Amino acid sequence: MNLYFLLNLVPVILYNNINSKAMKTIFHPASDRGHADHGWLNAHHSFSFASWYDPAKVHFGMLRVLNDDIVAGGQGFGTHPHNDMEIITIILEGALEHRDNMGNGSIIRPGDVQVMSAGTGVLHSEFNPSPTEKTNLFQLWVFPKENGIAPRYDQKTFDPNERKNKIQLVASGFKKNDELYIHQDAALSLSQLDAGKSLEYTMNKEGNGAYIMVIKGKLKIDEQELGRRDALGLWETQKFEIHAEEPSEILIVEVPMK
Repeated sequence: MNLYFLLNLVPVILYNNINSKAMKTIFHPASDRGHADHGWLNAHHSFSFASWYDPAKVHFGMLRVLNDDIVAGGQGFGTHPHNDMEIITIILEGALEHRDNMGNGSIIRPGDVQVMSAGTGVLHSEFNPSPTEKTNLFQLWVFPKENGIAPRYDQKTFDPNERKNKIQLVASGFKKNDELYIHQDAALSLSQLDAGKSLEYTMNKEGNGAYIMVIKGKLKIDEQELGRRDALGLWETQKFEIHAEEPSEILIVEVPMK
């Protein structure tokens, strides 16, 4: 058996022409996500969550949860606790009303990003304030770089025009611009690419990896094609290129790998 054949038996190892060294990747097709339909909540899980468990999909580095939730009108998550987790919510469609025991109460809509550092403990609830319209959101959990911090809450509206054919940083622990702060050396970014456009992403910290999910559209990273809700994790590289095969929206989650 020759070496070329052996290399082709290992699909998670690709060659990154930008870095001239091996870049490790893992492809998560949308169809392989966990799924739970509770009637009021239709949820897809990129990583093991609640009653769905896949030993190969427990986390990607410090990214523990990426849930794609559809909440029916007038429904939501009752008051429940969290601790020692950075929780980021991105609204794709509809609205979500947030309340917590820190005294925060607000409604977030498309273009808004919400961050909550659960820290030593927080109680919160989220509801769809519309009686008829559904809400679609991404909720992400990132392990903090240290436990036991004071809980905090923040949210911000980001202009979608500022992500057109470029990367818009919406949350990070690097305090680079006006993004929301999270208590980890991680970065969450959004981008909208026209068909045929490419962009290069450079890691903010050596040793970090990136988990890229296609919100909609079709694109290619290295030689891997990705469609709607497909995701690609990659690490052991400092930069990578994304090329849009058709108009596409993407989420990039950069996290420490250990």
